[in-house]
Amino acid sequence: MKINETGRAGAINNYQRQLDSQRKDTDSKARRKDELSISEEAKELLKAQEEGMDTERAQRIEDLKSQVSAGTYQVDAKKLAEKLVPYFKSFFNDN
Repeated sequence: MKINETGRAGAINNYQRQLDSQRKDTDSKARRKDELSISEEAKELLKAQEEGMDTERAQRIEDLKSQVSAGTYQVDAKKLAEKLVPYFKSFFNDN
């Protein structure tokens, strides 16, 4: 009686084929890159928004930036407290 181990070689080949296909999948995934494209309509909206910015507001922002960078910006503690009190009241009332 002669016994051949042909089944074992076939199993190894199947396993090797599976590994090869997995490597190909990971290689193709690694080559893919995320891309971002902004539509022309979105670009136009952004441009219109930038152009439509209120000049007074832009000037106020520039003034604040210069005050902060110069170290002369002063926070009005009373105004800050008035704005924070409702937040903390709502936070404690929820419990």
